[in-house]
Amino acid sequence: METIETRGAGASAKREYDRRRARDEAKIRDTWGNGRIGTIAVALSGERQSTVAWKSGAAGEAEVGRALDAIANEHLVVLHDRRIPRSRANIDHIVITRAGVWVIDAKRYRNKRPRLQVDGGLFRPRTEKLIVGGDRTKLVESVLHQVALVRDVIGPVSTHGALCFVDADWPLFGGSFTVRGVDVCWPKRLAKQLAALDGTVDVIAVAEAIAMHFPPA
Repeated sequence: METIETRGAGASAKREYDRRRARDEAKIRDTWGNGRIGTIAVALSGERQSTVAWKSGAAGEAEVGRALDAIANEHLVVLHDRRIPRSRANIDHIVITRAGVWVIDAKRYRNKRPRLQVDGGLFRPRTEKLIVGGDRTKLVESVLHQVALVRDVIGPVSTHGALCFVDADWPLFGGSFTVRGVDVCWPKRLAKQLAALDGTVDVIAVAEAIAMHFPPA
């Protein structure tokens, strides 16, 4: 396990937030200067929504990361914030268990309820959509793409995808579901599900192969 380099969940999203915040502040100071007036202008200027989104994303990844780290052991390895080669994108979390590998994307949608919408069926092709205050099926497609990338590295090892929503409006009972083969749930539910799995996968060998191909972001 010494060969696997790990970093905290949400690290790259936090760095991007800090970079954007510094850039936004620099633009304000270009107009108002670096003195007292510039400092006041910075304090009075609200953060841009595109900048805040990175801060929220980092917080969501960190919360999911804490839930996953709590179940990590010699039979369950957790990798956070892994860079996709030849891309600016990253994979939020990868969990290697004795039953297989889970590729997890953390999302933070405050007070919005994830739900499955099924169209068609008997006379039309069945389609499944992820709804979270609007059509978010692209999130599912993104996870499936990440699953395919990981599967290309580890071959026949069972590989699954999950979308883990933080601060969503989950019901008191039930609520989790699967859309196009991707599990949709919340951090504690996901961690409990993964901790209960068992199988014959060589966790260390698979984790090392994944960590080598997907370095820390």
